[in-house]
Amino acid sequence: MSTPIRLAFTMGDPAGIGPEIIAKATREMAALVQAGRAEFIVLGSAAAMAQAEATLGLPAAGADGRAFYRMVDVGPVDAPVVTGQVSAAGGEWAYRAVEKATRMVQAGEADAIVTGPLSKEALHLAGHHFEGHTELLAHLTGQRDAVMMLAHGDMRVTHVTTHCALADVPRRITPERLRRVFDVTLDAMRALGIEQPRVAVAGLNPHCGEGGILGTEDDRIIAPVIKEYTDRGQGLIGPVPGDTVFIKMRGRQFDAVVAMFHDQGHIPLKLLGFQVDPATGAWQAISGVNITLGLPILRTSVDHGTAFDIAGKGVANANSVVEAAEYALQLIAGRKAVAAAQPATAGAQS
Repeated sequence: MSTPIRLAFTMGDPAGIGPEIIAKATREMAALVQAGRAEFIVLGSAAAMAQAEATLGLPAAGADGRAFYRMVDVGPVDAPVVTGQVSAAGGEWAYRAVEKATRMVQAGEADAIVTGPLSKEALHLAGHHFEGHTELLAHLTGQRDAVMMLAHGDMRVTHVTTHCALADVPRRITPERLRRVFDVTLDAMRALGIEQPRVAVAGLNPHCGEGGILGTEDDRIIAPVIKEYTDRGQGLIGPVPGDTVFIKMRGRQFDAVVAMFHDQGHIPLKLLGFQVDPATGAWQAISGVNITLGLPILRTSVDHGTAFDIAGKGVANANSVVEAAEYALQLIAGRKAVAAAQPATAGAQS
């Protein structure tokens, strides 16, 4: 019997919907635990989890008497947390959960982290001045060149730049950064079971610069690096104009897209993943996964925020947590399979 994959779920800000959606998700995926394929560890406030489960009327254990997860309380935090409100205390709980989960993966006590939503404002109020999970995890692991991937089903996009002003994007698109993003994107596709991935590279400028009329970065910086990979038989295509590349991926011409900046990659994926009631304009479901690549640890996450406005009401949708966990399981299993095959491949080539 294979060893179960251990996922460390961080609840994010306990004043948001994190406790509720993790409580729902661990029940939805209970069969994985029962089958010995996974183990779930939840990090954060035990009191917040208990409150969410009471609100939802969820049992503490499954039909077989086994708990749905193991709780790791990262408190105490002195100030109280009020559901639905931004606070330094909420930011501190969120920070401690991520820090503890990171240490667990580094120590071999967990295989991957699945993060719930945190509030950047609360994080800053608590004195932790990070732009988000990606930057926080880069700090905790000492690895500064992390890569963000968003995924919705078989639509996947990685980003060369993320949380920076649009005016700063061109100078951050360097050959070194492009190679880093291309490498981790190709590795991730192989871990997902795609042996010969087709990765399209989105252009920075409209129509990839129109031969330099609308900008020179596509011809001068991006295209030469892509050629390095195509000359080695790697599956990179581009640059492809940003206004059509995602349509082509949706048509299954590509397995993934490398976007040059935050909104170029986020808008199409969120447009597909967020379902809206046409009559009321209310969100009916939120689907999508945020994956941090290029770190010594693997982290997947929901692709939405804390939703303070509906926290504590029992109506939050857990689809994104389930998707994030499924992606983590697939990536961990895929990485193990790739690593196991490497010695055999090397022996066959020698």
